[in-house]
Amino acid sequence: MPWFVSQPYSGSWGWHWTMNYFNPNIVNTNGEQAIASWYYPLIGPYDSVDPAVLEYHVLLMKLAGIDGVIVDWYGPDNFNDYAVNNQRTLALFNYTRKAGLKFSLCYEDQTIQQEINGNYITAGAAISHAQKTMLYVQTNFFTDASFLRLSNAPVLLNFGPQYFKNNSDWVSIFSVLNATNQPAFFTEDNRLSPVGMGAFDWPPMGLSGGGTNTLPPAQLQSYLVSFDQKAGGWPGFVSSAFPRFHDIYARAGVGSSYGYLDDANGSTLTSTLSRAMTNHSAIVQVVTWNDFGEGTIVEPTQDYGYRDLGIVQNLRRQYLDPSFSYHTNDLAMAFRFYNLRKQYGNSPA
Repeated sequence: MPWFVSQPYSGSWGWHWTMNYFNPNIVNTNGEQAIASWYYPLIGPYDSVDPAVLEYHVLLMKLAGIDGVIVDWYGPDNFNDYAVNNQRTLALFNYTRKAGLKFSLCYEDQTIQQEINGNYITAGAAISHAQKTMLYVQTNFFTDASFLRLSNAPVLLNFGPQYFKNNSDWVSIFSVLNATNQPAFFTEDNRLSPVGMGAFDWPPMGLSGGGTNTLPPAQLQSYLVSFDQKAGGWPGFVSSAFPRFHDIYARAGVGSSYGYLDDANGSTLTSTLSRAMTNHSAIVQVVTWNDFGEGTIVEPTQDYGYRDLGIVQNLRRQYLDPSFSYHTNDLAMAFRFYNLRKQYGNSPA
């Protein structure tokens, strides 16, 4: 998630740290600032465009055995915080390229409805507006050598679809792209056929009933089995692994909670990642790097330290690359380097 804005770096606190409820300028007795999350980043609340943060993140990914990044992307429009998020996406892309990591996007077509509601575009212009957005993606992302490709097609995920629900809509939207840039397209849970190659799974919090309810392990297992069965008949699919789900929305007063998925001392991540590494998926997606609002973070936190990235390292070694040489202790190098960057940031030497 590229959407974090911090006062020390950008002059104000962005919504994703505050949710108009928390004040990060208030510090508790442990030295932790009040933020919109049950969990606390190891480096404290940060700004997603800060070069030291971007360097820290890509170094951690590299040391953890992660091959690339999928960014939750809202388009480039100067509406809500979409342009701010896009600026931070482009900044991250520079660092993933430098680190030799792949890059991909998960496009949020819910933005179209938001822009219609806000009188930024008309419903009649929705398709043409999405076409312009895809041309922007082609120019700024697809044509880069480090953009993730599958069967030589640029990989594009969609969180939904939430607005363009018909196959024909996406045929029109993608029709403006070059033949070499027709995407390997993945939507959530179900394949949009035939334009989509397949789909990706996601923590199925709807099965919990929301609120304070916990998602039962049996229901999670049933969902994953069902998804794998469907996905077996598609040209390709993305399999997701996740550590937990514990959102802050109800506490922050921005809606009701989606429910709770227990961390289970790391076994939720271990079991979902083991499954994803062995079920013949084309891509394994770790959900998520840093969605602090929903608690699905594998980025190092005060709460879990480097544990989750250690699990990723171990399973990469077990299932993919026996010679992978980094261990949990190595991850602390990125943290030390980040602190040195901050301490000596104004010193050219």
